[in-house]
Amino acid sequence: MVQSKKHRERRSIAGVSLKCGDCGTLLRSVEEAQEHAELTKHSNFSESTEPVLNLVCASCGKPCRSKTESDLHTKRTGHSEFADKTSEAVKPISLEVQKDPKGDVDMEEDAWGSSSGQVEEMVVPDVDQKLLEELEGMEFPKAKATRALHYSGNVSVEAAVNWAVEHEDDADIDEMPKVPANTKTVAPKPSLTPEEMKIKAHELRERARKKKEEEEKQKEREREKERIRVGKELLEAKRIEEENERKRLLALRKAEKEEERRAREKIRQKLEEDKAERRRKLGLPPEDPDAAKPSAPVVEEKKDDEGKVKTAFNTLLTYAKNVAMNPNEEKFRKIRVSNATFQARIGALKGGIEFLELCGFEKIEGGEYLFLPRDKVDRAVLNSAGTELNNAINNPFFGVL
Repeated sequence: MVQSKKHRERRSIAGVSLKCGDCGTLLRSVEEAQEHAELTKHSNFSESTEPVLNLVCASCGKPCRSKTESDLHTKRTGHSEFADKTSEAVKPISLEVQKDPKGDVDMEEDAWGSSSGQVEEMVVPDVDQKLLEELEGMEFPKAKATRALHYSGNVSVEAAVNWAVEHEDDADIDEMPKVPANTKTVAPKPSLTPEEMKIKAHELRERARKKKEEEEKQKEREREKERIRVGKELLEAKRIEEENERKRLLALRKAEKEEERRAREKIRQKLEEDKAERRRKLGLPPEDPDAAKPSAPVVEEKKDDEGKVKTAFNTLLTYAKNVAMNPNEEKFRKIRVSNATFQARIGALKGGIEFLELCGFEKIEGGEYLFLPRDKVDRAVLNSAGTELNNAINNPFFGVL
C-alpha cells in the first residue's frame, strides 16, 4: 500500500503534455498516449513541459499541436497564418489517476488496464478492395491508400483522395494503419470546401500522372541504354567472327601454296629421275648435281600471272604429246627458238627451255633450233612428263596464290 501511494505521488507531478520519444508527437492525456501506442506500436513516452497547442491553419484548416509542427506545415505548404484555439480545446494535463470509489486502485492499472486483463488485438482495418485497387492504380502506396480509405469512412475514391491531401504532411501517412479489432470508423468532417477538395484532388492526380510519366521516361532511357549495349556486343562479336574467318582463309591459302610447291617439286624430281635413267641407258655418266639444269619451268609468280603459267604448261604438254604419238614426224621434233609464239609461251618463262631439254631436245645450229633426234625419242620419259604436267594443270590449287 505504501509503495502504491508513493507511486501515485511520483506520477502526480503536474506536466503539460506527454511526448512520444519515437516520433515526437505531443499528446494531451494518458488516454491519447494509449491510443497513439495502439495505433503506432510506440511505447517510449515521457512527460514534457512543452504545451499542446491547437494552431489551426487559416488557409487549409489543418490543426497543429506545436509551434514546430506549424513551422513545418508553413515550410511545406507556404501557409503562414494560424488561429490559436488552444484555450478552446486544451485543458492542463494531470497524470494522476483518479481513485476508484470502491478503493485505492493503482494508477498503472487504471490507465493501461488491469494486469489480469487481456490486451486488445490490433489488426489492419478492412477497406473496399475495389476502391483500394483504384487508388493503387493512381500510384498510391498500399499502406497510404488503406489509411486514407479507413479514415475517410471507406465510402469513395474522392473522399480517400481528399483525406490524403489534407493529411499529406502527417508523419505516419505512409504507415499501414492498425486499429483494435471491432473498431468502427466514422468518416470525419472535411476541413476543406468541396471546391478546394476538387482542386487538391486534381493536383494530386496531376502529380501522380507526372510521376508516372517520369518513371516511363526513365524506363525508356534504361531500355535505350540496354539496346546500345546489346548493339555494341553484336558488333564486337561480328568483328571477332570476321577476324577469325580472315585468319582461317590465310591459313587455307598458306596450305594451298605449300601444296602447289610440293606438286612442282614432285614434277621436278620425276623429270630428274627420268633424265638420269635415260643417261644410264645411253651409257653416259651421271650428271653432276651441281651442274644439273632445272627439270621444270620455274615460274616467277611475281612477274607472270596465272594465265601465262597455265598457257606454258599446256604448250609443253602439247609438245610432249605430239612427239610421243608421232615420233617419226620431224616437224614435231624440231622447234624454232626464235619463233615469236614459242618465245611468248615458253622462251620468255624461266625454266621452259630447260624442261624441253630434259625431255630429250637438244640445241642445234647455234641454238637456233631445239631438236629431238629420232633415236633419242623415249616415250616413257615423254609420257611421264605429260602426266606430271597434266596433274599440275588440273590441281585445284594451281595458281591460287
